[in-house]
Amino acid sequence: MTMKRFLRILFKTIVYVFALIGLLTVLFLITVNKVGYSIGLNIADKKYNEYVELLRNSGPYVADTANLDMKITIDSLRAAEIKEYFQLDTLYSADDDTWNKALAIGKFVTANIPHANQKEYPKNVDAIGLWEYTKNVEPAFNCRLHSIMTFELLSAAGIKARYITCLPEDKNDMDCHVVNEVWLPELNKWVMLDTDMGGHYVTDASGELLSLREMREHYIADKKMFFYPGYEDGHSNKTYYYKYMAKNTYWFACWNNLGFYQEDYNNHPDQELRDKYYGLVPSGFDPFDKDYHKHTSVATNDVDQFWK
Repeated sequence: MTMKRFLRILFKTIVYVFALIGLLTVLFLITVNKVGYSIGLNIADKKYNEYVELLRNSGPYVADTANLDMKITIDSLRAAEIKEYFQLDTLYSADDDTWNKALAIGKFVTANIPHANQKEYPKNVDAIGLWEYTKNVEPAFNCRLHSIMTFELLSAAGIKARYITCLPEDKNDMDCHVVNEVWLPELNKWVMLDTDMGGHYVTDASGELLSLREMREHYIADKKMFFYPGYEDGHSNKTYYYKYMAKNTYWFACWNNLGFYQEDYNNHPDQELRDKYYGLVPSGFDPFDKDYHKHTSVATNDVDQFWK
């Protein structure tokens, strides 16, 4: 074999190897996005069992005297502007039920915006501003921004929703998660919709969509749940996300009033809806970040009031 031929074969081999590496990298990233970034991440079974035991040993929810006046106030002009900007009507059929419309919006957000802890916080924290941020600044952002954007899109489509902060028991654990709950009038209930970490919703063993409240109850009772990563085939495997949500369903927090520009502090510093921040906590537990939003906060043990 001549040296020239040898070098030609060597060059082709190197090209093929790099092409294969590139292909495998692309497939890896696609898979990671679809399964919610669980590849390479793991929560040990022992730790998961500890999270569940914390839920089981937490104080009971009890009725209290806290008056939780919770509202969702939607500006119709802003809703029309968002709906037109994103052409939301093209994502679903007018005949679709509430869940399928919400799911179509969830798929749109998840497909276009991956998860990341952004290096620069957006200057405009609203649906349009966040979308333009991903085009001009950074392509991805965290769960809170995901949930704010999804909340505004759902609201613009006429779907009642609210975004909920899901928190752990450990005050030293600075990680929490934020998701949306969507009101389905056809079922007369709230259901959880997460557009971050590859997108998820959850059902029980019979296929009924679950709310955050019901997910917490299922963890405690060790009832089977099916998680749908990427909104595709469901499974009951105890994946990273399955275990992660066990950690972050110890207590919950939400604004009492919700609307557009809810956390757009730079441009709407006097947003009148930004009134109180409610925390649903087990009895005997003191919420450790009740002043997180620097607004009047109310902690309640009344599960029915919080989820009404």
